[in-house]
Amino acid sequence: GSSIGVCNGLIGDNLPSPREVVLPCTNHIVLQELRGSGIRVLVGVADQDIQRLANSYSAAQDWVQKNIRSYWPDVHFRYIAVGNEVIPGDYAQYHWRPLAPHQVSTSVETSVMGVYYPPSAGTFAMNTMNFMVPIARYLSSIGAPLLANVYPYFSYIGDPINISLAYALFTSTSVVVRDGNLSYINLFDAIVDALHASLERAGAPQVPVVVLESGWPSDGDAGVASIHNAQVYNTNLTKHVLSNGGTPKRPGNPIETCIFTMFNEDLRGGAAVERHWGLFYPNKSLAYTINFM
Repeated sequence: GSSIGVCNGLIGDNLPSPREVVLPCTNHIVLQELRGSGIRVLVGVADQDIQRLANSYSAAQDWVQKNIRSYWPDVHFRYIAVGNEVIPGDYAQYHWRPLAPHQVSTSVETSVMGVYYPPSAGTFAMNTMNFMVPIARYLSSIGAPLLANVYPYFSYIGDPINISLAYALFTSTSVVVRDGNLSYINLFDAIVDALHASLERAGAPQVPVVVLESGWPSDGDAGVASIHNAQVYNTNLTKHVLSNGGTPKRPGNPIETCIFTMFNEDLRGGAAVERHWGLFYPNKSLAYTINFM
């Protein structure tokens, strides 16, 4: 069935010790603490390591030995994510075949699509097509999903005239987008189904989409980044995922999703909003409540 998890970032100098926060992470202290926990773990290959692992079979096998086999079967590894949002970019040209036959994938942002509206027209962008088509077909050949970072928040602030806040927050009570015989009442489903359509056009219709990151910031801009909106979004996202309803294009298909992120990270770069995605403050007090049941 569907599952909901939480990303655990470590970009901060005031965060609790990983020994106290037992969540999926590439950090070896965290992996050690996860032994026997039953928690499903996604391990990431750092962007700066991709070229080295792609060019050296022995380096790739050494990475697998240190980060996977050293902990398996005490730690349940779900996926290996090679890079985070590296397409397009300097690392996009490097492949991860040396890490096969493990459940290897990569995480992409929705800008890999050149067309995403309506969802059925979803198509990978011209500047990502040369990378995404072979990646999609490779994922299909090994039975692995495409990992995607899906953020209706960024879609909304990028086009608030044409995208309503209710559509982004899962609070719309009526159909917002009609796409042929499919009806959409939330933006999350529309983005995921645009990725499904893009994969179909790339010749990989069987590749599922796993949402590696999704969330809403609680502070950092004067607009819609607020504790109220973050609580509404993440609560509704959790309910939606756990309902096992799937998306309009893939009804009944489970949607694996992770909320970004566990803690506010004070050292995360970029705009101020980037430091306010956590469910908790670094002192472990709740930013807001959310029910995962």
